[in-house]
Amino acid sequence: MPAHFRINTGRRLPRRTLLRGAGVALALPWMTAMQRVAQGDSEEQAPRRFVAMTLGLGLHGANLNPSSAGADYAPSPYLAQLQDLRHRFTVISGTSHPGVSGGHRAEASILSANVLAPVGRGKNSISLDQYMAKHLGNHTRYPSLVLSSSGSNSPSYTEQGAMIPAESSPSRLYMKLFVDDSPAEQLRQSQRLLEGRSIMDLVADDARRLRRELGAGDRDRLDSYAESVRALERRLQDSADWARRPKPTVDMPQPADIVDPNDFIGRQRLMNDMVRLALQTDSTRFITYHLGGSGGVIPLPGVDDGYHNLSHHGLDGEKIEQLAIVEEAIVGAWGDFLRDLAATDDHGGNLLEQTSVLLTSNLGNASNHDNRNMPVLVAGGRFRHGQHLAFDQKRNYPLPNLFVNLLQEQGMEVDRFASSTGTMTGLA
Repeated sequence: MPAHFRINTGRRLPRRTLLRGAGVALALPWMTAMQRVAQGDSEEQAPRRFVAMTLGLGLHGANLNPSSAGADYAPSPYLAQLQDLRHRFTVISGTSHPGVSGGHRAEASILSANVLAPVGRGKNSISLDQYMAKHLGNHTRYPSLVLSSSGSNSPSYTEQGAMIPAESSPSRLYMKLFVDDSPAEQLRQSQRLLEGRSIMDLVADDARRLRRELGAGDRDRLDSYAESVRALERRLQDSADWARRPKPTVDMPQPADIVDPNDFIGRQRLMNDMVRLALQTDSTRFITYHLGGSGGVIPLPGVDDGYHNLSHHGLDGEKIEQLAIVEEAIVGAWGDFLRDLAATDDHGGNLLEQTSVLLTSNLGNASNHDNRNMPVLVAGGRFRHGQHLAFDQKRNYPLPNLFVNLLQEQGMEVDRFASSTGTMTGLA
């Protein structure tokens, strides 16, 4: 593990440490020293994590996907640089979200697989990352993080179909993760949370009084509402608890944001470092990082045309050559992220073993805005990697099946997500 990513936790304590005296046992609040325990503690298990990295302009399929299927595939031009990681990731081709179209607009469906209605009608459904965060995100300070290379757009959506704005500043993210608020600000946050809880208490009291006056059907509906109120109370309590706990400290200084909006790869690598830190400190377990497309010229040798224009190459050979330089750098940075996770200690193993990492895009062919044959690389976790799963390029296999695998990898007992038909063949 790189020295500048070492976590300063000091003495390590079991999370269930008690203060005992005069017949009283008092449970201690969470402390930094409880963040990790020695290997072999039966009370602690390595948490499962998920990172989705989504691309706004896709990846050129001819350069990404191997020409043959199975474990003996010859590496494609983009994958040649990842051969040391070959046994840690899987290439998947011939997949898409059934019924999803709309070109760039389908960016909203990358993680929800929702079929979008015409502009101005309908709404999105919950995205994969937020589904995980809803059910499993209560164990960390932040149920999820939604990030981007630039701007606030993201493919992360709530149950109500609202987009979650992304954070694009590594500097601000560092402050959020690792810099404690002032005591006065902590007090203000706690007071706001307590006021929210008192409102929930009043609602719950009114609900109990009202219940006695309702018929059976309405009582069922009210009970469902009351359960949602209790769930909100629990979330408020969790937030209040976290507000009083110190944030983890790291030996990495606050990064300076990259000012050049066209330095796409530099921004990608810097945010990748922040993603790793967030996972390593267990600040969250579910992260989405959206890499939208830069319109300008990316500062790489051999590139003199804008990234967005190159992605709409129209099969022009010179444009495809320049696009390959950009996309090879994107895949290379993704590979370095995997290497860094693999080099980071985690509960006696490493972070990559405990983290499923997905790289994909809504565009299978950015040049003609085709949403079929989406680029898909999945790494980490306990999957059977080292292979190319090649499905039908004309009759695509449902990509939501992979999402079911990813949910099950988190320990969730589910067999459907969106338009899935089961789990993905050949991955488990």
